[in-house]
Amino acid sequence: MTQGPGEIEAAAALVARFWDLMRSNDFTSVAAVLAEDFVLEWPQTRERIRGAARYAQMNQEYPAHGPWQFTLNRLIASATEVVTDVSISDGVQSARALSFFTLREGAIAKLVEFWPEPYAAAPGRGHLTEPMD
Repeated sequence: MTQGPGEIEAAAALVARFWDLMRSNDFTSVAAVLAEDFVLEWPQTRERIRGAARYAQMNQEYPAHGPWQFTLNRLIASATEVVTDVSISDGVQSARALSFFTLREGAIAKLVEFWPEPYAAAPGRGHLTEPMD
């Protein structure tokens, strides 16, 4: 099945809108882009959240020191799958999320997110690498 440029642009725009809505910190507004049977999965903690209401509640209840800021670093799209790399901060704590979106009928049906933790480089390869800022 061939994917037209319009389908890919629409998919990218839908996920960009998701991040715009998240940036508003009005997490109930995110339901506008979520499918009726939306599912979020966090494989690292083996958790699943079903539905827009629970997703909004989880984001509202998550401990924060201020409004959440979302910086979209990268977005890669096909007509039905979109991947983003986003930096997130509340001014005190910061994280990075790699998010895999599955789209269906103009809405986000599934979101699988990975929250990698930074760690020190292995010793012994400093002569081959340079530090990143």
